[in-house]
Amino acid sequence: MKFFKVVLAAIVGTLIAMLIMFFVKVFVYSAMIAGLSKSQSESSTVVKPNSVLYMKLNYDIPDRTTDNPFGAFNFNTMETVETSGLNEILRNIEHAKTDPNIKGIYMELSQIPTSTATLQELRSKLQEFKESGKFIACYGETYSQSAYYVASVADKIWLNPEGEIDLHGMASQIMFYKHLFEKAGVEMQIVRGPNNRFKSAVEPYFLDKMSEANREQMEKLLGTLWGQILKDISASRNIGIEQLNEMADRLELMSDAKKALDCGLVDNLYFKDQVLDELKSMTGSLKKVNVVNNANYAKSYKVKNINKNEVAVIYASGEIRSGKGSGENIFSDALIKTIRTAREDDAVKAVVLRVNSPGGSALASAVIGRELDLTKAVKPVIVSMGNYAASGGYWISAKGDYIFADPTTLTGSIGVFGTLPNAKDLLNNKIGLTFDVAKTNENADFPSLNEPLTPYQYAKLQKSVENTYNSFTQRVAEGRGLRQTYVDSIGQGRVWAGADAIGLGLVDQLGDLEDAIAYAAAKVNLGNDFKVVELPKEKDFFARMMESMNKTDEINAALRKKMGPYYRYFESLENLQGNPGIQARMPFDLIIE
Repeated sequence: MKFFKVVLAAIVGTLIAMLIMFFVKVFVYSAMIAGLSKSQSESSTVVKPNSVLYMKLNYDIPDRTTDNPFGAFNFNTMETVETSGLNEILRNIEHAKTDPNIKGIYMELSQIPTSTATLQELRSKLQEFKESGKFIACYGETYSQSAYYVASVADKIWLNPEGEIDLHGMASQIMFYKHLFEKAGVEMQIVRGPNNRFKSAVEPYFLDKMSEANREQMEKLLGTLWGQILKDISASRNIGIEQLNEMADRLELMSDAKKALDCGLVDNLYFKDQVLDELKSMTGSLKKVNVVNNANYAKSYKVKNINKNEVAVIYASGEIRSGKGSGENIFSDALIKTIRTAREDDAVKAVVLRVNSPGGSALASAVIGRELDLTKAVKPVIVSMGNYAASGGYWISAKGDYIFADPTTLTGSIGVFGTLPNAKDLLNNKIGLTFDVAKTNENADFPSLNEPLTPYQYAKLQKSVENTYNSFTQRVAEGRGLRQTYVDSIGQGRVWAGADAIGLGLVDQLGDLEDAIAYAAAKVNLGNDFKVVELPKEKDFFARMMESMNKTDEINAALRKKMGPYYRYFESLENLQGNPGIQARMPFDLIIE
């Protein structure tokens, strides 16, 4: 009896301690938030004369800056880190063009682990900035391809004398799990439609290399994206595309800064102190260079617009999933609520849907699509595609009144699939677990982890996948004014770059988010007489605090840091398994490295 009293006391004590720690955490976080909120409301950044807008873009740039008091703070290192979203960076560049206190832009770049379309929109905006007559300067100890692509727009590119430019071309390396599953005793039961030969998301489960169809689409896609990058670099640096390809083929710039200088890829080989001396000269500063980063510069000015006519920009970023949720994904319940709010708001004259999604749940995509259809019936819905608007991401885009995409947007991937693991061998033979069942109906135990699909069950799933694919192609045909048979011929799960998709009728015009907003305003005859509102609205401080305490997000952030470039393999596998039911998802993720 004494033993049980001790155990019970220990359990109760532990629960009380956990409860106390929770409320202490809430109190501390609340105090920090209150302090941050007060400081943010009471202060703003004052930009000194002869300043430079400073950018250190060494992170995966999101479409939108999150107004999170902890978003820019790393609790592990206790340091503030850059987290500005693309929307804030572009606004800053636009404002800096006419700001008399800003002499130019200075970027420190090494790696930018983000996707090509984001880089292209950023680079395009920097190109516009140059037309103001102000300078852009860039320094890197080394440059990855993504970093150099952005840097190549600069007036002055400086490289560390011991550095290098990692110019080697583009490749997509896919990890295959077939033999791993075989050793583990797990069979992935794959259900695909007969016309989904390019829908390669499930290939890693049953193949050990790319299918010919997948290799065909990958080589076409990579060729288009690489061609866009080379074209821009060639124009900015006056170096022939053939010469750039030769350097990439031979890895000529590896550990050879002098070669980069001789070839005209950089303007000078400098150490950091020499860079600072140059910036002093360029800004007319005698002692030190006045710099202001993106986050602080955004606080130095306010976009004042009291206009009652609004264009709502709705951000749809991440995996598409059903139900409610929070974090870096699209949850159908939350997004349709946002869309409905914009539809019912009389001040909102047009909607711009900013899509940055590789897809996900087919059912969730259909639910979101329905809400967009209802909105389109009462006001224009213009689509702006970012890095990805593929599979489910294209499903929700297809019926937009007009679709904009970046040349390097990954889109299309019109196809669906389903997966169901059979772990019978693993459970029975390798672990030693056996199962038995009593049931009222023949398929009452469907689906089962410990039994393979019967021919009848597989046929039912196959029919379900085919019906979903038919709904997908029918939606695209109706939205784009195309024959369904034609949509099938360019669909079948195939991913297209925006530059190719426009010729296929999947996209109306190459352009960025600003182009989409301007088109939406013109569509309802607003001219320049409107203001832009970004949706969904930011959550209150307490809600953001609770999200900051989310252990899953902390674990994923730690994994991302530890695994580096290999994290995306884990993430892709997690996303495939995390979406139950029939999926409409792009088969890969692609970034420049």
